[in-house]
Amino acid sequence: MLKATLRSFLAHKGRLLLSALAVVLSVAFVAGSLIFSDTVSRTFDRLFSSTSADVTVEPRDDLSSSVPTGATQTVPTALAGRVAKVDGVASTHADVSVENITVVDSENKSVGTTSGAPTIATDWYVTDRSPVKLTSGHAPRGAREALLDADTADRKHVEIGDTLTVMAQPGTFKVDVVGIATFTTTNPGAALVYLDPATAAAQLLGSPGRATSISVDAAPGVGDAELKRRVVAETGAGVYDVKTADEQAESSAADLGGFLDVIKYVMLGFAGISVLVGVFLIVNTFSMLIAQRTRELGLLRALGADRRQVRRSVLTEALLLGVVGSTLGLAAGIGLALGLIKLMGAFGMNLKATEMVVGWGTPVAAYVVGVGVTFVAAYLPARRAAGVSPMAALADAEIAGVGRPLRVRAVVGAVVGALGAAALVGCATASKTSSSASLLGLGVVLTLTATVIAGPLLVRPVIRVLGGAFPALFGSIGRMSQRNALRNPRRTGATAAALMVGLALVGGMSVASASMSRSFDQQIDKTLGADFIVQNANFVPFSQEVTDKVRGTDGVGLVVRQRFAPVAVRLPDGKRIETTAAGYDARIDEVAHVTYAGGDTAAALADGHIAMDLGFAKDHDVRLGSVVPVEFPAGRKAELTVSALTDQDAAEGFGMQGGLFFGISTVEKYVPGGQDSALYVNASAGTGPDTLRSRLEGALDPYPQVQVRDQADYKKLVHDQIAVLLYLVYALLGLAIVIAVLGVVNTLALSVVERTREIGLLRAIGLGRRQLRRMIRLESVVIAVFGAVLGLALGLVWGVCTQQVLALQGMKALAIPWTTIVAVVIGSAVVGIVAALLPALRASRMNVLAAIAHE
Repeated sequence: MLKATLRSFLAHKGRLLLSALAVVLSVAFVAGSLIFSDTVSRTFDRLFSSTSADVTVEPRDDLSSSVPTGATQTVPTALAGRVAKVDGVASTHADVSVENITVVDSENKSVGTTSGAPTIATDWYVTDRSPVKLTSGHAPRGAREALLDADTADRKHVEIGDTLTVMAQPGTFKVDVVGIATFTTTNPGAALVYLDPATAAAQLLGSPGRATSISVDAAPGVGDAELKRRVVAETGAGVYDVKTADEQAESSAADLGGFLDVIKYVMLGFAGISVLVGVFLIVNTFSMLIAQRTRELGLLRALGADRRQVRRSVLTEALLLGVVGSTLGLAAGIGLALGLIKLMGAFGMNLKATEMVVGWGTPVAAYVVGVGVTFVAAYLPARRAAGVSPMAALADAEIAGVGRPLRVRAVVGAVVGALGAAALVGCATASKTSSSASLLGLGVVLTLTATVIAGPLLVRPVIRVLGGAFPALFGSIGRMSQRNALRNPRRTGATAAALMVGLALVGGMSVASASMSRSFDQQIDKTLGADFIVQNANFVPFSQEVTDKVRGTDGVGLVVRQRFAPVAVRLPDGKRIETTAAGYDARIDEVAHVTYAGGDTAAALADGHIAMDLGFAKDHDVRLGSVVPVEFPAGRKAELTVSALTDQDAAEGFGMQGGLFFGISTVEKYVPGGQDSALYVNASAGTGPDTLRSRLEGALDPYPQVQVRDQADYKKLVHDQIAVLLYLVYALLGLAIVIAVLGVVNTLALSVVERTREIGLLRAIGLGRRQLRRMIRLESVVIAVFGAVLGLALGLVWGVCTQQVLALQGMKALAIPWTTIVAVVIGSAVVGIVAALLPALRASRMNVLAAIAHE
């Protein structure tokens, strides 16, 4: 049996190749994501551990926020002197390092990266832990000198002697580049500017007596943990964050982890789609191979092979396919990881391919996925093979299972579908976002499963409609192609299911993204009353100079500032919610339209008061007049009175849960040193918007990081951000289509082999080569469009339910992108034509007599 199995596998290797490609793609994305993330993690672990001081003392910050304030938390420089006296301390240094800066060259072009990595200004202090070394020029001395890292200098064409302008929180100043520093470790992609230590403290922090952290080196024989204990005893427990080198490296790695997780989850999403769609392909391939080998399997049974041996033989073929596909996929995954490493280099993160990490878990995961998926997918066909009777060897027909009833599928599909529909109805009627989202996830899984199970039941009614015009348009050729698609509903359903999965995902996400875009448009139209918004391109705050420039521009009538503050609110129901609050100037009503359920803007912006979203307040038992304790950064606390409740129907985006806002004086009091995040600007009487815009852009020309946006620009900005998610979905669709095309090609190719005698007879009675190719292409088109119709119908239902979840977050507009849907259906027909090209060509080249004599 083993010898027969191996011969069978080698005899059908061409037919199994396309199925192996699905396994290769699945494994490649799994292995590539693991190798890449392991490589980046290992590289940065080495970077952080090699550059961290034995002990670091930092400002204590118990609040996490994704919205920057522009304020820099500091410690007194004198703390370094106190810590230096601790027993076991060899040396200390007051560090200065800030990211809330913009650096431009002599042409007012930013020298920062465009990849999202920060621009960092820091003091030049050389130790054996320094990540860079001076390779040309000399160290900075005095207020006008600076170093620049070599990668940034090369990328932005900056040379020694060039002048840079640094826009920091205390103010703008100019420096001359007097040296170039080259990374001795991995360059994380940031742009680094080094200043003289005294200059760094004065120009970046506004005070020579402040520092961003204190680096502490241990004396010989003193462990980091023991030194930390002694430093905490000196500085006081809970006053500062004191971390050992390992803890500091772990903290830095955790900050990097979010970036890595995004890449890993995107890659694993591609792997998941590959696995899901590949399952249908493998099931279909083995089902058809077994149907074609009915006589062969019957002969094996007649010669004495029992059911278990036949089932084991088919599963062994599947395991061989899985091992080959996994091995090739692992190699492809290494190539994919290498490509990602090169791609990161283009964005400034200079990883070394020679340091690629292939941990033991990667090949294990690769083979578990590849072999496991293939084995599971082939199990049902293997059971079916074991059921072939010895008498089948004497039968003349090779097609098995064509006419078997679908009653079991109908019952199971109906039950699962009913449960999925109930979950989706529950999602649409739920009043809480968490329960609605959970029901949506359950409904998506159940309805997808039900559609896959019941797909063959839908083949005949749907394809009769989709191919109804074929006989009129193409005559007998069209009728035969339609009947070929109807001949085996199981096979047609499984082939179309691969395409259905990808298109269901696209349909759902297209509806969700279109609804989000329309909701934001309506919200912007409803709430935004300013002529222009001045913001940083990447939403980080800007310096006071920008605000002064805008206020001094001719034609500006009103400027309302916006600042953010990370806060933690203790609510009456006992919960502590970390979120972000906004501060505004008093005339906010003139640039924004706020709907109040209680109170007004004057009450909300008064000192000691705060406004809150009505729904958030109800959820946490807050009423007008309630006093809530609010924690700010650096341990500052206040008790604020809820004096206004808003009813905006607005989404709680950007981490601003609760819709909290207060007067800008509150932000200035509890977050000193903060910067404005946005300016809402109205033109003065007699100044047109176009005139004011040109004046504002002219005034802000020295600040390339700042942009002037009107309502249309702001809408486009939101649309572009939503489009990023949609592009990811389209990429997933592209992958699903690639695998689905492989599935259609495989099905048609095997179907041509299966129908060899039939095709020979058709050719013998006068069917031309061109007519045969057309028949197979039409069959392919109707299968592809069938999958598209099922997928889009399912996706539309998912999209509408997703919009109901979004409505609980304020995004209440529903939009159906009909143009996208029509384009997808037309594209599916094209996919069908492309997939049929090779099988149709092969069928048309058959020798007629050999085909008729085919066994």
